[in-house]
Amino acid sequence: MTEPLRIDGKAAAIRIENLDTDQIMPKQFLRGIDKSGLAQGLLYDLRFDAKGEPRADFVLNRPQYVGTSILIGGSNFGCGSSREHAVWGLQQYGIRAVIAPSFGEIFYSNAMNNRLLLVMLPPEQVAALMEIVEASDGGPVGIDIEAMRVHAEGFDAGFTLSARHREMFLQGLDIIGLSLAYRQQVEAFAERRWAAEPWTRDIAAVTRRRLGGSAR
Repeated sequence: MTEPLRIDGKAAAIRIENLDTDQIMPKQFLRGIDKSGLAQGLLYDLRFDAKGEPRADFVLNRPQYVGTSILIGGSNFGCGSSREHAVWGLQQYGIRAVIAPSFGEIFYSNAMNNRLLLVMLPPEQVAALMEIVEASDGGPVGIDIEAMRVHAEGFDAGFTLSARHREMFLQGLDIIGLSLAYRQQVEAFAERRWAAEPWTRDIAAVTRRRLGGSAR
């Protein structure tokens, strides 16, 4: 999988501290059995009023922010419940990266494992970047994943990623793809284990058959 080493695009500032996953993806949009159709639910109560009409004053509803691909948020972005739908909804809406001073721990793992890039910068740098994108109606903002730097007009800042997460983004892999990169080693380990302890091979299927169930 070939992926660009940069994320460049329009950015929107959401000046809300502790924006939780219930706000990012409200519960009524969790009823589906797959990942589809979540873009409509993204930040629903912020984007729409009680009658379902778009709130003209919310940043993502303004015409100049159509096509936004980077969000700049407040501290503890993505706190709250562990719903992965919050990440899927952001991605389906077109968001490729979120920049904030800090993130909810589970949200951070969910996002990075799904290849939604999360960038942490000090609060003062995030505040400065918010000012820039608001003054310019969206930037643009660029994120150099290889160099680990964020760029905008008059702004340049470095950030850090774990070695594993950086490798995933540079290689265009999600957590499943990264795991499959070690498939040969995993299969070799399993064969060695089964050779030494043959009774552990397919033990779940064997147990199901003994109990009268069908093996899958």
